[in-house]
Amino acid sequence: MKLLTPDIQARLLENGRKQAAVRGTDDEIDFQPVVKLFAPDAGCTWLLTEIDPDDTDVAFGLYYLGRGYPKLGAVRLSEIAAVRGKLGLPAERDLWFEADKPLSAYAKEAARLERINA
Repeated sequence: MKLLTPDIQARLLENGRKQAAVRGTDDEIDFQPVVKLFAPDAGCTWLLTEIDPDDTDVAFGLYYLGRGYPKLGAVRLSEIAAVRGKLGLPAERDLWFEADKPLSAYAKEAARLERINA
């Protein structure tokens, strides 16, 4: 399965363009996640809101790598695609994920739970 469908990639890029236009101002946008990716045998989860329009391998979102605490930041899609857990399974897209709040709300909840609950 491809991690991102053309529609999801287009939505992430559009969010990235909108964010680039307001980055560093009080008008930065708190998007709802567009996609949830996870590594079923590695305990990793990513909620992505946007892709950098200048480097389409870089996405922004909330991620948890199975140890430590969930973090907000940039991730490389190529690195997500390369993740393998104990059984060698690749990362995949949660086909049933539908965001119901902005990324900041997921991040606040994740900080409290010490994991992403989505």
